[in-house]
Amino acid sequence: MARPRMAPNLEMSVEEYEYLLTEAIIPQMMFVSGETAEPSTETTTIIEEIVHTQVVEMLKRATALATRRGSRSISTNDLFFLIRHDKAKLSRLVTFLSWKDVRKTAKDSDDKGGDAADIGGDDPLGGADGGPGGGGPVVGDAGKKNKRTKVTLPWDISSYFSEQVPERDDEEDEEEEEMNEATIQRLKTADERTKNMTREEYVHYSECRQASFTFRKAKRFREWAGFHIYTDSKPNDDIVDILGFLTFEIVQTLTEEALQVKAEEEMTKSRTGEADAQSKKRKRETGLFGEQEEGRTPVGPKHIQEAFRRLQVKPIPGRSRVWMGGPRALQRTDLRLI
Repeated sequence: MARPRMAPNLEMSVEEYEYLLTEAIIPQMMFVSGETAEPSTETTTIIEEIVHTQVVEMLKRATALATRRGSRSISTNDLFFLIRHDKAKLSRLVTFLSWKDVRKTAKDSDDKGGDAADIGGDDPLGGADGGPGGGGPVVGDAGKKNKRTKVTLPWDISSYFSEQVPERDDEEDEEEEEMNEATIQRLKTADERTKNMTREEYVHYSECRQASFTFRKAKRFREWAGFHIYTDSKPNDDIVDILGFLTFEIVQTLTEEALQVKAEEEMTKSRTGEADAQSKKRKRETGLFGEQEEGRTPVGPKHIQEAFRRLQVKPIPGRSRVWMGGPRALQRTDLRLI
């Protein structure tokens, strides 16, 4: 990546925050998601606008849910409810929050002079399943001491009772079992992207994995998202962290879909003989046994826009569509969350 890594400034304005997003944070997230070429500012600006629209929509829907509960402030359960149909993403989010609590406990123990291990470092994704590379806890006495807490979802049967059954170490979570296939696929994809990297390239990849909309920028993120417009109360840290996790997921999903759109476009051009003539000339000049470095072009705005269109019409995982009849039955007016 040619763009320099930009450190967040605590005194930055919203305009400077948007510049940081389009010039550093979003390109780093795209790099982790498989885009190895340098995206244009126009492309990252479109992604920033899409992410902003998605965050605003989540805030509106979460506020509506809170109002139905008779509350003026949104809770983590409201955000859980918005992504309840995507069980893999929901489980990754629950895992992320669980390890976040472990890291906080370990940090507090270190501040008090304890010997707890620092789990996850400064990675806002915590190296958990929410990140593209995956990861896990530190094994040892510290790992046993700082066991991750179980996050209870509002529709779990256990949430209906004031007293909880003690957890067993050998007990398997059904949600985690359903998530395993998606997690393994993500790990395979990350392995394919990194297996041929040099040490320096992998260090850069690891740094890009720490890119976040919210990490050490929570105040500017709240202003950028318009919390004061769509919510009546100041959100707690968990709300901001969840939205930070979901923004990474949005950028990753958009990038992966856009890469697929671009690959299909290139395949169509090659079949119809519309491939770039200059690219063909470079191929001939390299020779049969030469390295065919074609100067790969990045995804463009049209690929991002097509990816967004496809994601808006793609069936929601775990949700069935029912024909209700009528001339407007198949028309969708609501924005779909990515």
